[in-house]
Amino acid sequence: MTARLAVEERPLGAGSVTLPRIMLGCGNFGGIGSAHDFFGRGLDSAAAFELMDAAWELGLRHFDTADAYGGGRSETMIGEWMRSRGVRPQLTTKTYNPMAPGADHGLAPARIERQLHSSLERLGVERVELYLTHEHDPDVPADEVAGALERLRGEGLVGAVGVSNYDEAQLREALAAGPLDAVQNSHSLLVRTDEAGVIPLCDRERVAYTLFSPLAGGWLTGKYRRGESFPEGSRMTQRPEGYASFLEGDGVFDGLERLGALADEHGVSMAGLALAWLLADPRICGVVVGPMRVAHLDPVREALATPLDEAARAEVGAVFG
Repeated sequence: MTARLAVEERPLGAGSVTLPRIMLGCGNFGGIGSAHDFFGRGLDSAAAFELMDAAWELGLRHFDTADAYGGGRSETMIGEWMRSRGVRPQLTTKTYNPMAPGADHGLAPARIERQLHSSLERLGVERVELYLTHEHDPDVPADEVAGALERLRGEGLVGAVGVSNYDEAQLREALAAGPLDAVQNSHSLLVRTDEAGVIPLCDRERVAYTLFSPLAGGWLTGKYRRGESFPEGSRMTQRPEGYASFLEGDGVFDGLERLGALADEHGVSMAGLALAWLLADPRICGVVVGPMRVAHLDPVREALATPLDEAARAEVGAVFG
């Protein structure tokens, strides 16, 4: 029997909903995110159930998904798992991306409402704790998006609302149009764009900053090494386009070697130290981890057991220059 972790919960913005600082990302269930070419791939039901069982036993009580993950397969698997196990984690889901090649997409108010109802049906629940727009839609005015989200909140179908993959200008526009509880963006030791604008803005406006891809597509696990071929089935053999900049020069590989040395000093894995660095930032409300195997949950335990003080966090934060 695995000892259950004590995972801190924090208020989601200024509202009454809380989020745990570690959440299970389910983007690999039935696909690889929202990419149509990978629908039906990723983790099958048996593997997804095994991972959800292990995460639940470990103490993870919030699952993060989206309507287009695996073309709806992720939400369906979560719903089937909840019914079979008789448990109910907190849930985040999102909408923007098309559910199938050629299908409609975007944040038109009627589509937001329709997609939420379809998500609730696949999940088998009456409401979700957090509902996010998955991308910014330049074709729909921000006040229309805000109005649609607030109507769903008012109907009791969602507990809190927010946005994902928004830059600072887009976030400012969204905040001017209506209240937001949360932002979910990519952030890690290797992807730190939000440090200059989005994170300070969230801190000032009492918007919960949450993040995905904390290990930068596996780069912060140590699986990618200088001069070696990428492991078969890794993100770099499936969807490498988002990480092309890491291959420019030797800077990233130099930093990975420094990170590995520091991880050894702390007695944890590189992934565990990278997660601990994120958790040591008090401005970060929650971290979404997206493991492919049960063993990939081990760094979560390491991170929670390795709190970093300000000096140690600064040292880790400097490994990439």
